[in-house]
Formats: sequence, C-alpha cells, structure tokens
Amino acid sequence: MEGMSIPVFKVSVEATSNRGFSPEELAEQALSKILYINPERDDAVSVQAKAFQNQIRKVLVVYMHQAIKSYKTTLCAELVKQGHEDMANIVQRI
Repeated sequence: MEGMSIPVFKVSVEATSNRGFSPEELAEQALSKILYINPERDDAVSVQAKAFQNQIRKVLVVYMHQAIKSYKTTLCAELVKQGHEDMANIVQRI
C-alpha cells in the first residue's frame, strides 16, 4: 500500500539489582520520553533544548523525592493505625 507509514517504536529495558530505581534514574527515563534532542544537531536550538532538558530533570527529581516522602508518610500512618508502630519506624528509617 503506497503512502502508508508504520510507526517504529524504540524499546529499551533497564534494570537494577537488589534495589528500585532512584529518582535520578527515573528522571532520565522520563526525559527520554518527554523531550528528544537529536545528538547529531549542534546548533542554537539544540543548546536551548539541552538547557530546557536540564531544568526539567531538576524539577522531576525534586518532585519524585517529594512523592517518595509523601508515600512513606501515608504508609507509616496506615501502619500505626493498624498497630504496627515497629514497622512504621523501620519504614521511616529507610
């Protein structure tokens, strides 16, 4: 069929060993989905895009750290409510 194009998707797999992903690692993964910068271009637009990407990276990392703290607070509150103060203390120390 002429004139039809099939989208090509890039698939990648990343893994960690004995831990989850850090906010910094997740920010990098998200950035690759949010903003693509052609590595072959080196002009003013590319420089500006890289600066924008760095700002987005910082924002993502800050809010991911905040999300982790918020989730731990919710989890600890639920553990205390269920009578598991000892577990809540463990979670808080992680």
